[in-house]
Amino acid sequence: MTTIVSARSLSYAIGGKTLVDDVSLDLEAGSLTAILGPNGAGKTTLLRMLTGELKPTSGSVRMGDENLHTIPAWRLATRRAVMTQATSVTFPFTCYEVVRIAMQAPRRKSASARALDDTIVEALAIADVLHLADRFYHTLSGGEQQRVQFARAICQLKSSTQFGAHQVLYLDEPTSNLDLRHQLMLIEAARSLTAGGLAVCAILHDVNLACSNVDTIVMMKAGRAVASGRPADIVDRATIRDVFDVDILVSEAPPAGTPYVLPFSQGQG
Repeated sequence: MTTIVSARSLSYAIGGKTLVDDVSLDLEAGSLTAILGPNGAGKTTLLRMLTGELKPTSGSVRMGDENLHTIPAWRLATRRAVMTQATSVTFPFTCYEVVRIAMQAPRRKSASARALDDTIVEALAIADVLHLADRFYHTLSGGEQQRVQFARAICQLKSSTQFGAHQVLYLDEPTSNLDLRHQLMLIEAARSLTAGGLAVCAILHDVNLACSNVDTIVMMKAGRAVASGRPADIVDRATIRDVFDVDILVSEAPPAGTPYVLPFSQGQG
């Protein structure tokens, strides 16, 4: 597999506190990676270093054979898109307009209006918000806004494919405000995008959702990656107890070998 992003010994400290400590990982073309861990584990800080928003105190991030921080901003925007936990839109934009903002400038100049519209419509459809295209963004529920932001990130990448095939989609808690149907829809849509060679890296809190959909899980605790690998290889009772400080049952369900966790009261252990 082709490694799109390679992070080595990433650390980030501020105000005398180390938020991420010596984390290494690779994001492969066609793969879905989930970062799991309790609140304050350093997940978002790690993601912000992977995207280039934060420069690590030590360590390095490379996209292909380039140092992430030497890539011009316009070209970086063609190679990776980021869906953050929350995005504020203060102007009265429709959902269609919010997604259109992500359209890369070179594509806007070179493509026909029909081609541009097709890309935006496709992204809205993937995120199941096409029916909201003409609604004002600020009138939507939190979950609907989250799906529009997912569409925006998709549109950013789909409008940039002519500038390079190796792209990454970063998702920071993308299912946090979604109902059950749309949680499954979003993670399955992200999974389907990897079929075209995209790498996806998502911060998730639902261990079962991660186990049933991702290729690699990175477990973080207190700023460090304490386990990394295939869900079937690293999700067990001892690891969950160590990372989340809770004792739960871990079993297997179809498809064979997929672990799932089952909370229970401490008196049942």
